[in-house]
Amino acid sequence: MTAIVGYARTSTLEQVAGFEAQLRELTAAGCTKLYQEQVSSVAKRQQLEACLDYLRDGDTLIVTKLDRLARNVSHLGQLLAALKNKGVSLRILDLGLDTSTPTGELILNMMGAVAQFERQMMLERQREGIVKAKSEGRYKGRAPTAMRQALRAREMAAEGLRRSEIAVALGISERSVYRVLQGI
Repeated sequence: MTAIVGYARTSTLEQVAGFEAQLRELTAAGCTKLYQEQVSSVAKRQQLEACLDYLRDGDTLIVTKLDRLARNVSHLGQLLAALKNKGVSLRILDLGLDTSTPTGELILNMMGAVAQFERQMMLERQREGIVKAKSEGRYKGRAPTAMRQALRAREMAAEGLRRSEIAVALGISERSVYRVLQGI
């Protein structure tokens, strides 16, 4: 018996509406099993790993958007290879893509390459803007994420939560939690 499995992810706990929308869309698409997590795409994604372990030959993995699944073209390629080796197809709802067809697989790879190119161009423009702002004395840099959440991190530590739990809940690294708690 084949399964239709959904995977939903948001980067932060504050993205409640987006997370709920993903779950609704995946359910409407016929997913009988859902894996869900609220974690950055660059962090360890335990639910994605569990999902990939669960999938079997003939199953379909559905995500609402490509960026919910893969962080870049290289990661996308790894995931597609792993799914293909298991005989699992991938559907991406917002793109209307299905990798069970050769055309769907080709288009997905091309779109991933275009998305990565766009990101690289955006980062290049950002770097140019920062250089210009620095030369004009207007660049302040971004506010440190962990320091903005220092009070909440200390409260959570006082409640007995471990550094790893605090990091996940606040969307910051364990090292940042350590620095906050040490007053560094």
